[in-house]
Amino acid sequence: MRRRTAIAAAALPLLLAAACGSQTSTTASPSSAANAATASADGIKVTGAAGAKPVVAFPAGKPPLTSSSKIILAGTGQAVKDGDILKAKVTIYDWDGKQNKASSSDYDQGHSEFVTVSSAQLPKALFQALQGAKPGGRVLAVVSKDNLSPEQITQAQSQGTDFNTSSQVLVIDVESSMPKAASGTAVDSSIDGVKVDSPGGEKAPTLTTKTDAKPPKDLVVKTLIKGSGPAVKADQMVLAHYTGKIWGTDKEFDSSWARNTPATFPLNQVIKGWSQGLTGVPVGSRVLISVPPDLGYGSQGNPQGGIKGTDTLVFLVDVLGAV
Repeated sequence: MRRRTAIAAAALPLLLAAACGSQTSTTASPSSAANAATASADGIKVTGAAGAKPVVAFPAGKPPLTSSSKIILAGTGQAVKDGDILKAKVTIYDWDGKQNKASSSDYDQGHSEFVTVSSAQLPKALFQALQGAKPGGRVLAVVSKDNLSPEQITQAQSQGTDFNTSSQVLVIDVESSMPKAASGTAVDSSIDGVKVDSPGGEKAPTLTTKTDAKPPKDLVVKTLIKGSGPAVKADQMVLAHYTGKIWGTDKEFDSSWARNTPATFPLNQVIKGWSQGLTGVPVGSRVLISVPPDLGYGSQGNPQGGIKGTDTLVFLVDVLGAV
């Protein structure tokens, strides 16, 4: 099972949890005595090229316990805005003034992660580091207790991080901003009884499943827009916008478009209709999927979503990214 991503952990609300990922034995420039003078975040030195795991050296002394951020490498292209979703690689250090260990890194995991840049979700210093960053850039954020609520500090302490004596340092390599909708070559492909309207641009498509036609007995996957990205792999984390409705009734039971934010999910941990239907789909595609009951929620259905065990489900999915 893949680890929960560092930034996802941050928004829940801790970035924090090396417990979410595999531990590493890397130590960055340990300081000497625990009773040393308080260091400055300006003394943190980050070296190495973007696209490779950063090398971080910490100044001697205790961490300052105040949050801050700075740009390490500027990058090029369009600046990141509030609400954007990034593809990035994140490395986290526990700055305790003693060992300053690297607790988690996407470079060690061998894959990137999706980062939602949100002032409402991220600690202030982390949001400030990411807002205005550009692809190819590298930023640093020091997250301390002044950016966290008492509840967050208590939660972190239960996970082994004491923000009363330490801070966390994140080095984030920004790879790209993710698209907000599918884009590519339109293909005239549909399922009898189902209608799709694709207005173009970043506008949400509409799905209509009100029909007297009988649903397909097997899984059906139709490509409406064929993306130009790599094919999605069965074990990847996927970023997607989608709408889900019940065949015949046009009842919408779920929609990321309605929440105004794409969903991120491990493809091997969703219903079989999704894991089978989205594997191999090129990133950037819009696909229409008809899911029979046995590949959806089975005979028990999903009462919370108003789905019976006999319902065929129809999904319209924009595959925005996979890592």
